[in-house]
Amino acid sequence: MNKSMKIKFLIAGTLSLFSATVFAQKSELNTAQSEYDKYETFRQNKAMASMAGTSINTAKTSIDKASADSKTGVMPQTFALKSAIYGALAYNDTVAATSMPLYNTSLEAMKKAKELDTKGEYKKITDAANQYLAYYQLNRGVKDFQAKQYADAYKAFDFYRSAYPEDTTAIYYTGLAAINSQNIPVAITNYKKLVTTNYSRRADIYADLSNLYLMSKDTAAALNAVTEGVSKFPNNSNLRGREVEIALQQGKQAEFVDKIEAAIANDPKNKTLYFYSGVAYGKIAESKDKAAKTAKDPASKTAALKAKDEALNKAAAAYAKAVEIDPAYFDANLNMGYVLMTSAVDDYNTANKLPMSKQAEYKALMAKVSAAADKAKPYLEKAVELDPKSASALGNLRNYYIIKKDNVKTAEIKKRIDALQ
Repeated sequence: MNKSMKIKFLIAGTLSLFSATVFAQKSELNTAQSEYDKYETFRQNKAMASMAGTSINTAKTSIDKASADSKTGVMPQTFALKSAIYGALAYNDTVAATSMPLYNTSLEAMKKAKELDTKGEYKKITDAANQYLAYYQLNRGVKDFQAKQYADAYKAFDFYRSAYPEDTTAIYYTGLAAINSQNIPVAITNYKKLVTTNYSRRADIYADLSNLYLMSKDTAAALNAVTEGVSKFPNNSNLRGREVEIALQQGKQAEFVDKIEAAIANDPKNKTLYFYSGVAYGKIAESKDKAAKTAKDPASKTAALKAKDEALNKAAAAYAKAVEIDPAYFDANLNMGYVLMTSAVDDYNTANKLPMSKQAEYKALMAKVSAAADKAKPYLEKAVELDPKSASALGNLRNYYIIKKDNVKTAEIKKRIDALQ
């Protein structure tokens, strides 16, 4: 054999060796694909869990070899398979120390696969990988939330949400974690999205959304949110009550009296709604009292005082209904006593300003004061009974004894109030 023939044989042998190596690595990629496909089939059946485990581990061994090769290691199929295989391994590994490296490898491989797969040939595989990673983060988020690591829980849930942007559970979990990590703007964004979905607890979310706006000191947005909730869920008493409460905070009690009455008609056994009704009418009475004090003519003052008395009577009727439903309702008893004492205190002060020459008028007015105070007494005493350390309740009861000129009781209650300081 001459020298040229030897060179030809050498070149042929080298080419054969190179082709065999490429074939071997391509074979590893095929094995990885085949074993991964088997895994996806086996994992659907609990009876085949052992076979599924064997297949995914074999797939990992093969994909690692394919990834290490200079030829197959840069192929989009390799990165796609690696992301799916490692994603499955991470999802199945419940130990953070060992699962996180698997997760990170999967995530990086998925990013590279999407970059290289310009035609979308392996999108099905990368979608599967993304699913594994999303559920991995969901599980991680739950653990972080339970451990009160809310910032980490938010990041995990938000990854899951980004994979499933229309999943109501994903949106809710992300928003809830954001609230607990004090990320209110993000929580609002997620809850605003949630109320546009078919989430089963949307009524509650509307109430929560209004609270989030209040936390952001945006009462206008809070009222808009809860009002929208009422329009969608008109029979929800909680939303009705929240609407009234926020309206009161904005000083819109007059405009919302009709809404309060509508809420009561919808839920006539709701003590809280009657309480809000009483508060609303009480606020109206306060505004009419201010109008009377600033009135520029007697007629305007008389009209304002009349409107004030009418509002106080309606407030008393509402509080009485709340107490009828729940005799142990502290706030209703407290406010009922206060409303009934308001006219008594006003008349008491007026009587004491009368000149000595108007004794008959004084006596008549004081008789009216005494009767009004006696009407308030059961509520005043009940409020103190329900909360003996309430300065407001004790103060109202003290006013009763001042009107009754019971100095002993007045001094006794003053000591109790002073002891609270």
